[in-house]
Amino acid sequence: MKSEEFFIKAKDLVKGYALEHLDKSDTVSEVLEAYIVWFNYTLGNMKALVSTTLLDGMYYEVTYNSDKKELYLDVYKKFENKCYSLNEPVQTTIFDFIEDSNV
Repeated sequence: MKSEEFFIKAKDLVKGYALEHLDKSDTVSEVLEAYIVWFNYTLGNMKALVSTTLLDGMYYEVTYNSDKKELYLDVYKKFENKCYSLNEPVQTTIFDFIEDSNV
């Protein structure tokens, strides 16, 4: 399978899944679209992270196994987005872990 064909199949798969699993609180005022966020091709296998125009926090991982000619769909929900500054050192010692584990 070429990458262009994979993109079409991945977006169609995600769009179909999203439409089948709409939550009652989801409103589809526009045409629902799926789009590729990230793509990787390694040794004949392909993987894409796919999202939709729904504001539901869901994202999808589509993997193509070229040996078996199979597509796999993993579905995830985004719960949180936190920022951690790497400019400030974390003040954690081994003793913090020991106290937390009640050893």
